[in-house]
Amino acid sequence: MIKVNTLSIFLIFSIAISAQEKKQDSIAVPEPKSFISTHQITSGGKSIKYKAIASETYLKNESEKPVASIWSVAYVQEGVSNYAKRPVTFVFNGGPGSASVWLHMGMFGPKLIKVNSDAIEDDGAAPYNLVNNENGLFDLSDIVFIDPVGTGYSRVVGKGEVKDYWGLNEDAKSIAKFIRLWITENNRWFSPKYIAGESFGTIRAVTVANALEKDGQNMALNGLILISQALDYAGSTSVQDNITSYLTYLPSMAATAWYHKKAGQGKILESFIEECRKYTYNSYASVLYRGSLLNEVEKNEAAEKLSYFTGLDKDYILKSDLKVLMHRFQKELLADQGLALGRLDGRFMGNEIDKLSDGPHLGDASSYQISAAYTAALNHYLASELNVKMNRPYITSNDKIYKNWNWRLIPEGKQWEPSFVNVSRKLAETMRRNPKMKVMVASGYFDLITPFFDAEYTFSRNGIERDKIKMTYYEGGHMMYTHEPDFIRLSNDIREFLSH
Repeated sequence: MIKVNTLSIFLIFSIAISAQEKKQDSIAVPEPKSFISTHQITSGGKSIKYKAIASETYLKNESEKPVASIWSVAYVQEGVSNYAKRPVTFVFNGGPGSASVWLHMGMFGPKLIKVNSDAIEDDGAAPYNLVNNENGLFDLSDIVFIDPVGTGYSRVVGKGEVKDYWGLNEDAKSIAKFIRLWITENNRWFSPKYIAGESFGTIRAVTVANALEKDGQNMALNGLILISQALDYAGSTSVQDNITSYLTYLPSMAATAWYHKKAGQGKILESFIEECRKYTYNSYASVLYRGSLLNEVEKNEAAEKLSYFTGLDKDYILKSDLKVLMHRFQKELLADQGLALGRLDGRFMGNEIDKLSDGPHLGDASSYQISAAYTAALNHYLASELNVKMNRPYITSNDKIYKNWNWRLIPEGKQWEPSFVNVSRKLAETMRRNPKMKVMVASGYFDLITPFFDAEYTFSRNGIERDKIKMTYYEGGHMMYTHEPDFIRLSNDIREFLSH
């Protein structure tokens, strides 16, 4: 029998572990890249000289080792004598899994990509129409575009793991950490600070605002700009048996049916919407909650009214049990023309091959009809205007992130049952701790994924002080800025918000 010395085994095991740790510690992390250029633009009637800083910022762990690289593009006005009076606005999109390309190239950046304003033409193929942003906000604020880990050029490095960033709280913590680093490195603690987010980016904005209060470095924001808000997913998730969603989506269906001349003809859009609001509150809620307790006369009355608002046949609505899912509405409204509506923007129409599928089978027309132009514009702009040279692709959308996202609202180890994500009460609490923080909510009437009525429903509840919320509406969709008149209107509304 061979006797093995226990101490020897322990020493061998310890040496192996130590060697492995040294190997991991020695993972090569290149120096963060930075590309700086100077430019000039006319904004708000003023000539603004600014510096564009496209760069990587490394987030470090407790051992001061880089574990993540956050890519950002910052536009900072030059020649400012007192930066304490110069606001800075941090901007990101949503997903989870989307880079900031949409707001960068569609709304806030110095250069904008222009797609068909009336949503009747696909973006086609290159070349595309890149123009100067003549309605920019550079006279009012410096702007920093942020790409969360896994999007754009942002990624984990060294011993970093995506699980530490791909989650509701994890994501907010990393973005808050980046903002603090940027503010500190640029000596902007006294500057007014804003966040602008779109879609899931509105959840991120609220969660980041909350996270900035913590970690021993309390940072108070001056305001949030929430574009196509999604703070409570119950109102923006169209699935069977989610009664809230049938209510919140109905006015958007009515608005979209009006746009396509299937309902409300001869009426002003806002008047038709207000009529639908009243029906939703005063009658449809009762219809949904009574369900099979309705008698045949009541069912037929409800079906007739829903047909009046949505433009769908009464028989179709009865077969739907008075509850039409959004993806079916997208397919059914223009079925006689073989077209399916976009989800992000109901103005868009896709020519479907399968005329009978349960929802658009080609995908979201309002996404695939403009995404090539936005992707090309961002890549062209970074290379040609900002002289960015990176050895990896810029990821505008990363499907892996959504599939692996941790939606837990509370830390691991605490009891939690899956439910619709809702951070609206977190916003209410942050606003009460920071009563100077103001909030603007921008909604598109034809947004069929984060409906405008859901914004009204959300901000009238959850302890939110409604009188501190500025609500604005546009005749566009989720990205209302693709509609030129609303791009100008939204820009002016944000300008007013930042100026008061």
